[in-house]
Amino acid sequence: MQRRMLVIAAASSLAAGCTARPPLADAAHTADPASDAPEPGRATTALADAPASYAEALQRWRGAAEVNAWIGARFEYDLQRAMLLSETQRSRTGRLPIHEPAAFFAEPRGVCVDLARFAVETLRTVDPDSRPAYVMIEFNPVAIRGNTLRRHWVASFQRDGQTWFFADSKRPGHVAGPYADTQAFMAGYAKYRGREIVAFKEMDGYERKLRSATSARERDPPVLP
Repeated sequence: MQRRMLVIAAASSLAAGCTARPPLADAAHTADPASDAPEPGRATTALADAPASYAEALQRWRGAAEVNAWIGARFEYDLQRAMLLSETQRSRTGRLPIHEPAAFFAEPRGVCVDLARFAVETLRTVDPDSRPAYVMIEFNPVAIRGNTLRRHWVASFQRDGQTWFFADSKRPGHVAGPYADTQAFMAGYAKYRGREIVAFKEMDGYERKLRSATSARERDPPVLP
């Protein structure tokens, strides 16, 4: 079942320490458009008393705040895997599996869709009422090392009628919001990324079909970083 576009209300706080930034802050800095990796100089904060295993994390974590803090402290971007998941390589070798959350917790290195899967599936276990979802973004394509990349994944969740976006490989540990609607988030995000967004959709899974924002035609998109 397709998820509806969500209306995002303004908020003054997020539960248990998640830090959100307003739209102007999100768009104030333009990132390197040729990469989904975190920006150089990214600061990380060590986690005190972090869970020793994914099973322990599922028992202890209560919501997005804990998931987001862990992502900010632990996530590492895997450029080689990004190339293997590019359209160019996928057309030659076929699909690669997306990291399962338990494996990702043990070795938190991957690309945007690995991170989004970890966030969505973890939050669905520890806080299903927050209605976590995948957000697939289709940019105009870029070529990196001869490989074509166009799709990017983040996660969303709701709390008290408000919707937030996080688990972004470009800015791990960041929670984006508030926005009037999803389109407003995309407008600011396109400016931040320095890339045109041609389509986007919030989805229940990372392998569903994308309906273009400008066309009624459905396509089966590759899962790309």
